[in-house]
Amino acid sequence: MSNNTKSGRPAGKKTRATEPATTRAPATAIEPHAELRDQQGRLLAGIVRRDGEWVLGMDGRIAGSSASAAHVFAMVRRAGSLHESQGTPVRLTWSDALKAAAEAEATAMGLSFEQFEAQLGRAMEAAGTGAAAAD
Repeated sequence: MSNNTKSGRPAGKKTRATEPATTRAPATAIEPHAELRDQQGRLLAGIVRRDGEWVLGMDGRIAGSSASAAHVFAMVRRAGSLHESQGTPVRLTWSDALKAAAEAEATAMGLSFEQFEAQLGRAMEAAGTGAAAAD
C-alpha cells in the first residue's frame, strides 16, 4: 500500500485542518466612533468601542481606554486643539452615539460637555500631563 493513501494517514489529521470557523474564538467587535485627520487625510487619532470600553488610539498605538465616553471624547478634542495650536489643521469627525454618551455622562455630573472638557483640561494642566489647550 502507498504512503499517500487515505487509510495510511494519521486519524484526525484532515479534520483538524478543516475545523469550522465557528469553533474558533469569536473576533472582538470594534465599532469606530471618531477620527482626527490632518489635511492629507492621515489618521492622527481615533476612538473605537471594543468590548464595552471606549479605546483612544493616537499615532498608531492605543493611548488608553475608559468606560467614560466623555473622557476619551474630550481627550481626542484636546489632541485636535494641540495640533491646531502647533499649526497643523485637522478635521475631527465623530458618531452621534459617542457625542450622546459623552453629553449624558457630563449631564449626570451636573455639567455641560464643554464644562466637563474644560475641567478635564485644567486638571491635566495642573498635573502637568499636557500643554495648554484652548478652553
